[in-house]
Amino acid sequence: MPSRFAAAVVAFVAVSLASLAAAPVASARRTPGTGLAAIRYAQAPPDFTYTTPAGPRTLAALFGRPVVINFWATWCEPCQAEIGAFAALRKAYGDAVPLVTISEDAVPGAAAAYLAAHGVDAISIDDPDRKIFERYSVVPIPVTLVLAPNGGVSHVSIGELDWLELQAAVEAVSPHGLTLPPPFDTLRRNAGTQGQ
Repeated sequence: MPSRFAAAVVAFVAVSLASLAAAPVASARRTPGTGLAAIRYAQAPPDFTYTTPAGPRTLAALFGRPVVINFWATWCEPCQAEIGAFAALRKAYGDAVPLVTISEDAVPGAAAAYLAAHGVDAISIDDPDRKIFERYSVVPIPVTLVLAPNGGVSHVSIGELDWLELQAAVEAVSPHGLTLPPPFDTLRRNAGTQGQ
């Protein structure tokens, strides 16, 4: 009887050690998901072409600097609520951080007019047929992606985001030479200091 017990203990210990040894390998293969089936962190998202007055352009042509992509619609309340974050982004970084907005509004130009009325200078793409939405597997809106200068996805926000989240995501991938122009640089240096 004692030999059966000893054999069972040895088998249990052997199985436990084998599972512990395999655990790091299994977890090393898992990477955090973005919440979007077609989008992976550190990989460039699907490229697409959009029209400008100067002719067709591609998303990939914007790489080399951080890029923000926002999926939205003018009728979406959380999208409306986060418009101030995008106005702050444009004011803070200007052309150093392009903002690409992709709207599912059915009326052509409605998104561009809404952005202009709220002081947001952005690349505005109408996608009423949701072709780009589907390539990115975007279902609920708003969805915002921040791309590193190499084009890799570094941040995904599903739902409404605020300026602090957006600023932190952009600064996390910004080259060292990208700084906030006044008055934003002064505010950042003097954070928490009253009267300056």
